Amino acid sequence: MHPDKADKDISYFQSLRDRLSKQQLRNMLSSTSRVEDDCLRASYNISLLIAKSGKAHTIGEELLLPVVSEVLNTVLHRPSADVILKIPLSNDTVQRRIDEMAKDVEDALCSILRKTQFSLQLDESTLPGNEPCFWHTELVTDTKGESTFLILKDFFAEKDIPLTNIMSVATDGAPSMTGSHRGFIAYLKQIVPDILAIHCVIHRQHLVAKRLSARLNCSLQLFRQLCQQNDEEYNRLLLYTEVRWLSKGDCLSRFYSLFETVLEFFEKHDVSLGENLKKFQSDTAYLCDLYSKFNEMNLLLQGDDLNLIRTKAVVCAFHSKLLLFKRNFARGESSQFPNLYEMERRQKIQDEDVEEYCHHLELLHRDFSESSRKC
Repeated sequence: MHPDKADKDISYFQSLRDRLSKQQLRNMLSSTSRVEDDCLRASYNISLLIAKSGKAHTIGEELLLPVVSEVLNTVLHRPSADVILKIPLSNDTVQRRIDEMAKDVEDALCSILRKTQFSLQLDESTLPGNEPCFWHTELVTDTKGESTFLILKDFFAEKDIPLTNIMSVATDGAPSMTGSHRGFIAYLKQIVPDILAIHCVIHRQHLVAKRLSARLNCSLQLFRQLCQQNDEEYNRLLLYTEVRWLSKGDCLSRFYSLFETVLEFFEKHDVSLGENLKKFQSDTAYLCDLYSKFNEMNLLLQGDDLNLIRTKAVVCAFHSKLLLFKRNFARGESSQFPNLYEMERRQKIQDEDVEEYCHHLELLHRDFSESSRKC
């Protein structure tokens, strides 16, 4: 087959055989190493998916590996043992993989922060973290501005990040954050005098939304009392809290959807209570629609890929709509308030009610203007 090699001696062919044997061994070792690398990469990728899902780390061994085994056996008709055994997904392994990836991401981000200016968003909360953040810690002793500042300062010193790289900071309006002498920002300004301090946009809208006239505030108090007397479960669902204030819109919507049921309940027990409740039906519909609009606006102020320009545009648009709502009410148009509009189709809304709503919208518009000037 190779006449040109006919004159070669036996040593030539022996040397050729040895070279080919070594090459096959290298290919086999390379193939084995590649399979091990792929399995290791799969272990890290699956651990990352487990971390993102928030599931228990044992789900790797208890569910994912059996699922992969079933797919290989049933669909691909391949023995799964060779693949499954090479993908480590035990509870400890998954935890270790997640810690390694988190440490790598933190180191990479800290390396960037050491060399560039950045903005800081600081939030003090008793709620469990439900959003991705760069760093969080527990305030063991107290929540004073000095304590918060010292914890942040120690963390930045540990990571060798200069505090002077902070160009702006956003906080809520709590005194421990914004206090002029002992607030967190006051301590930070001692090191970074020119830092820009921003009041959280969503928190500002909360403060504005709390503004109610005496009559509308009385309506809310009455509704709360009615819910407490009606049903314990509804009482828990309908009452709102000052921190998670978006629940105001939800609780009013729930109450208004049950308005006829609550009215029937009180008419059976005390006719005067039922008649008194009817007087507040239009107020309920108005507040339900208004707080639903606040909820819609605040949902636009949350999430990823937001910046000051976008949030400012959302707030300014809502600010302008308040005057539009007022003008429409003055012309007898309530179609932008669906619950109130539906009620108006059944019975006429009193003129003094319309005047009250116009006055309330004017107060909200004025408060928004004052809040915007403080930005």
